[in-house]
Amino acid sequence: MATVFHPAPRIASNDGVRATLSKALGKMLLASKEEHGEIVLGVERERIEDALRLLRDEHDYQQLMEIAGVDYPQREERFEVVYMLLSLTRNHRVMVKCRAAENTPVPTVTTLWPNAGWLEREVFDMYGVVFDGNTDLRRILTDYGFEGHPQRKDFPLTGYQELRYSEEEKRVVYEPVDLPQDLRQFDFMSPWEGANYVLPGDEKAKAADAGSPGAPPVKQAKTTDTPAKTGAGEPANKAAAKKVAPAKKSKGPVAGQGDASPAPVTTEIKEPGAPKPTENRPARKPRKAAPKDTPGATKPKGKSK
Repeated sequence: MATVFHPAPRIASNDGVRATLSKALGKMLLASKEEHGEIVLGVERERIEDALRLLRDEHDYQQLMEIAGVDYPQREERFEVVYMLLSLTRNHRVMVKCRAAENTPVPTVTTLWPNAGWLEREVFDMYGVVFDGNTDLRRILTDYGFEGHPQRKDFPLTGYQELRYSEEEKRVVYEPVDLPQDLRQFDFMSPWEGANYVLPGDEKAKAADAGSPGAPPVKQAKTTDTPAKTGAGEPANKAAAKKVAPAKKSKGPVAGQGDASPAPVTTEIKEPGAPKPTENRPARKPRKAAPKDTPGATKPKGKSK
């Protein structure tokens, strides 16, 4: 049996990682924290390329897994660009952030990882963050001629244009957005979990509880005083009234209706014996008729030449 040695630990630990990386980044680091089991480092926007190169070359974070954007409209620098790095040799991940405004470009990291070109295009398309040095900064998720950036918090839900394929013109055409219905807000809270509003159709209803003032009187209370009253009819009532096996406990509940075990009961029915052995059975006689899937049955009928 071959033995496989894994250089990376099965479970990565954050012990000492934050302090080590913070010391290595030095003046490039603006803030650091450990949140939700992850190390988050905030660095200067102008030094983001140098910071990521240091983490890649000197601290073994070899792979750039993702670049994401976050929008905080209330901030002066409203955007955050998040770089997610993975160390294969240490099985550890770290997130590096930098801030940017609408008119402040972020240095590209395509010089460090080729896949950053696609990831930076996604952030540009969704948020409008410009990456200085990216030679192919085009939209990648939206269509040609799209206006605005959909992931921004102030992106309108209505307006702009929509596109469709026109059978008459045999091409994609742009038209003003036409919604067949108004924008609706959905409340997924279950009514029986404590809704604090009147449900549709209950405006004229009175109090639901019988003890509340104004509730309609109850003519006859429906109760099940005995197990025989099942509410399913007479046949079910007779079956429900039958007792099951008694419990082993002298004063305990009936077996099957609590935690008691059934007690052995002697009946007049004889105990069935063991089945007869099958080894002594005579063998089947061979079939007289020939099987139907023979060559003679499959050949076409007719005189052979």
